[in-house]
Amino acid sequence: MPKPTLVDVGQEAGVSAITVSRALRSPEKVSDALRIKVETAVKKLGYVPNQSASTLASSKTSSIVVMVPSISNNVFTDVLGGISESLQGSRFNMQIGHTNYDPLEEERILRSFLNPTPSGVILSGIEQTAETKKMLADVGVPIVQIMDINSDPIDRIVGFSHDQAGEEATQHLIDAGYQNIGFMGAQMDPRSQKRLVGFKKAIKAHGELRVESIAVTNKPSSVQLGALLFGKLTSTFPECDAVFCNNDDLAIGVLFECQRRGIRVPEDLGICGFNDLGITSETVPSITSISTPLREIGRIAGAMVQNEESMPTDRIIDLKYSVSARESTKRG
Repeated sequence: MPKPTLVDVGQEAGVSAITVSRALRSPEKVSDALRIKVETAVKKLGYVPNQSASTLASSKTSSIVVMVPSISNNVFTDVLGGISESLQGSRFNMQIGHTNYDPLEEERILRSFLNPTPSGVILSGIEQTAETKKMLADVGVPIVQIMDINSDPIDRIVGFSHDQAGEEATQHLIDAGYQNIGFMGAQMDPRSQKRLVGFKKAIKAHGELRVESIAVTNKPSSVQLGALLFGKLTSTFPECDAVFCNNDDLAIGVLFECQRRGIRVPEDLGICGFNDLGITSETVPSITSISTPLREIGRIAGAMVQNEESMPTDRIIDLKYSVSARESTKRG
């Protein structure tokens, strides 16, 4: 029979494996009620702590490991900026790992970054492998997942719901009077796929979802690609009168292509982007976008991993998003 793990103890106690590790390593830093729950689960399962992991955790470096899928995407530039702000003036420094949207690459990088033990780990998304989750449970330091929301995080999570944001963006276009709405997506990582799920939900709530209304690719996003995807979308879905783009690059590409073709925005076509990274408010006409709290996500995550004693009791921090309605969706 296999030996019980931290994950098994966490399931028995109704808490995360990281919380179990914290309660066993520093019982004075958790509530009495939590400590008793963990001790009871440990005794029931016969769990024996990994002493070598405990030794590593007791000799932590001043590094905060930050895993991001892209170092060129402005989305993660803002997030890293927020983390950097939170660490400024502290004894901590960032150690950045570039995963290229690959969970196995994330696992490989983390394996080398966790020895010697860092003081905390910040991970993008919730798609970690089972082996990555096990490594993080054993290391026993604060872990924060960012950019998404999950009801069962590894330790803590800071982000927002991408499917709800996608649904609200699409609903905004519907409320503006557009009837044949398309979706354009590039670099279809799990968060982009969730925005597509939200799009589909909103469309189905008001009528029939047509497969030709969706144009996606796994190529990296760019303004040029936005123009190309818009050409593909309108060739199969010529009645399209609005488009929800899964990021601002694509939305700007659509706007430029409309100007080349003489398509009036917003009269003939409505455009909505995602992330509201700055330039969408400066185009002519200005482009509606979903504003997301990227820098704030970074600041909060950075603050959370610096001092585990001050980590909030809430494991899930939903920072929400908002629709920044601009000229590209304002008819009349």
